[in-house]
Amino acid sequence: MFIRKSLISLACGLLLCSLANAQQKWSVQKANAWYAKQGWLRGCNFQPSSAINQLEMFQAATFDTATINRELGWAGDLGLNVMRVYLHHLLWTADKEGFKKRLDTYLDISSRHGIKTLFVFFDDCWNDTAWVGKQPDPKPGVHNSGWVRDPGTMIHTHPDTMQVLEAYVKDVLTTFKNDDRILLWDLYNEPGNRRQFNKSMPLLKNVFRWAREVNPSQPVSAGVWNNSADFKDLNKFQLENSDIITYHNYSYIDDHQHTVDTLKKYGRPLICTEYMARRNGSLFQLIMPLLKEENVGAINWGFVSGKTNTIFAWDTPIPDGKEPRLWFHDIYRKDGTPFSKHEVSFIKELCKPGKE
Repeated sequence: MFIRKSLISLACGLLLCSLANAQQKWSVQKANAWYAKQGWLRGCNFQPSSAINQLEMFQAATFDTATINRELGWAGDLGLNVMRVYLHHLLWTADKEGFKKRLDTYLDISSRHGIKTLFVFFDDCWNDTAWVGKQPDPKPGVHNSGWVRDPGTMIHTHPDTMQVLEAYVKDVLTTFKNDDRILLWDLYNEPGNRRQFNKSMPLLKNVFRWAREVNPSQPVSAGVWNNSADFKDLNKFQLENSDIITYHNYSYIDDHQHTVDTLKKYGRPLICTEYMARRNGSLFQLIMPLLKEENVGAINWGFVSGKTNTIFAWDTPIPDGKEPRLWFHDIYRKDGTPFSKHEVSFIKELCKPGKE
């Protein structure tokens, strides 16, 4: 009996020790002190023009370091200092060490251009089926025709998926938990999208728990993106558990200002991790100065036009693939010429050293 009680006491002690060592949500003071050291953050959601999705970007056969280096060079010249980059768990399950090595290579290239990285783990957007290997060709004129969710609805049909995802997240976080080339971990992009709603809550809660157990030196977040009643529970959890508040807004300046004013009430730093849709009036010339004035990080969608087809609007395909007169997203063509010289000049001036 004494031995049994001793073992129980030891187990309880180890559990309490583990809980004590687990990272808690950052205090407002810690979050703001961290943010004050970063300077004004500005950048893009980055996908090299040669990759249609997360898998093609980081698979060994299609990991295009030459294109990544060239395009991040353009980003550095433009005055950008952060890129948001999506991962996919299938890359890890297929080749754990190779995948992590390619992430390290990417970070080396990025840091040489003065750019930090914001990695995204999970995503509820676009196509539900993903596979390792050759990825589909782009559908002419269709926005993000080859983008894939992670993990998608397989989490509901394959009982072991959650265990695999836990091992994946913890391994990647542990490997890079003290890497100062990484700005922040975006744990889940647009949870509840594609009418998943609260079906995404278990994974959202788990990925925050896994991150806290690893205790990375970088902050963690999951951005709010939809304020309808269907997302009330998700938004509440995201805002209550993120170290730094991140959000998406593709609307005109009045609505974006309202979003900033609303989220500032939490007292935490803000980073807009998706904006800029020209058709919607979410323009660099309007939104970037607002975010700079408010000291909000500004990360727009898209950089170089390529296989993702994000110069085309979400809901307006152009079947013949003809370039639209007004691009929806993106800044440059694959040859480095800009969609708009005036736009690029404006961004460079706003990001010029001494004007930060």
